[in-house]
Amino acid sequence: MADAPVAEPDRDDRDLREVVATRHIIVCTGSGGVGKTTTAATLALAAARAGRRTIVVTIDPARRLAQSMGLEQLDNTPRPVAGVEGLDAMMLDMKRTFDEVIDRHADDPARAQRIKSNRFYQQLSDTLAGTQEYMAMEKLFDLHSTGHYDCIVVDTPPTRNALDFLDAPRRLTDFLDGRFLKMFLSTGVSAGRAVGRVAAFGTSLFMKAAGRITGAGVLDDLGEFFQSFEGMYEGFKHRAQAVYRLLSSGDTAFVVVATADPGALREARYFVQRLAKDGMPMAGLVVNRVAEPISDDLQALVAATEDERGAWAEGDDQQRAVAGLLALARRQADVRARQQRAIRNGLHGLDVGVRLEVPLMASDVHDLDGLRAIAAHLVAA
Repeated sequence: MADAPVAEPDRDDRDLREVVATRHIIVCTGSGGVGKTTTAATLALAAARAGRRTIVVTIDPARRLAQSMGLEQLDNTPRPVAGVEGLDAMMLDMKRTFDEVIDRHADDPARAQRIKSNRFYQQLSDTLAGTQEYMAMEKLFDLHSTGHYDCIVVDTPPTRNALDFLDAPRRLTDFLDGRFLKMFLSTGVSAGRAVGRVAAFGTSLFMKAAGRITGAGVLDDLGEFFQSFEGMYEGFKHRAQAVYRLLSSGDTAFVVVATADPGALREARYFVQRLAKDGMPMAGLVVNRVAEPISDDLQALVAATEDERGAWAEGDDQQRAVAGLLALARRQADVRARQQRAIRNGLHGLDVGVRLEVPLMASDVHDLDGLRAIAAHLVAA
């Protein structure tokens, strides 16, 4: 049985024009597969078309941003987008960014080189939970500090880890300032002596795990790493605090992206609640791939001819064609009714700022023309 019609949501003239025209940083977040990368690229395109010098940054390894921007590849260096004046794009290279962080905080090049050549550092920079998100924040702050861009749009990774960048600074600095670090950096303890003190713990679960991860010489690598890091912790901590203040300021806007699927809406609800808990400025919610409403006249015709459609389906070519079109219209109305019900239930009681719906496009968005079509729904005029 078809779903009963539901009332269409109230419409207003709000959109994300104010966001792309005034905010310095726009962070797009959402679960995987909801069109988050496309939304980020669209907002960056809109900001550039508004005359703002803009860059869009992705930390999603899927590399779909390059495709939608007409670029063969993206890397850690901003690249201009052909055909769009004032728009650059880049993809975070986590290892390279971490090396740049070490170069910044180390007091001399030799010390930086010792850290970067350390096997434990090389493993840490690739695998420690939150490292990618922390480096994304570092790169974001670098771009902010240059003063080169009016607008920086950040496309975050898919899944719930999209909000890990809020926790990443604390997680990484806690690790670097933890008891394990302090044991190595105790007054008067050299790297060699630290190794001797830790050897007694070699049978512990942690040391066994560390040995499996880094291979032979793990204790030597650990001792050298923490000794080289001595005095650099404060620099990491202060930088992380500065980025957090920037993200929570009025110059930043968070845009949550979802689809009308109940699972994606549950994730969106989590994102919105988490942003509110952390005091982050929520600008709006974008619901992608929503079925468009059929016209009132067509809706009335579908209802009025419900009894006749079965007979028409068995009639001549013209009657079958009409019956088929009316059946398609009814299915679209049913899909939209289910979607609107899911959106209403999934977002009940949430303050999401501006809520925008983007219709399901006839084809996948993979170029600038597709982004412009999306922009017509996100940024009016």
